Amino acid sequence: MTDQPDSIALAMLRKIDQRTERMAEDLQDLKVRVTGVEEGLAGVNRGLDRLEHRMERIEKRLELSDLPH
Repeated sequence: MTDQPDSIALAMLRKIDQRTERMAEDLQDLKVRVTGVEEGLAGVNRGLDRLEHRMERIEKRLELSDLPH
């Protein structure tokens, strides 16, 4: 009879351990995905910076640079 409570407790601890392990794996997956999103956003920002620079050059050539933005 004393083996049964230990077995129940061990079974519960194993389930908790499995869930914790799955959560850790999910968290690692999310970290990888967020890193990819951050890198993609950085690329978009670089592209926008280049476009802004090109627009400034075009405005200067067309003498539109004194217009309010």
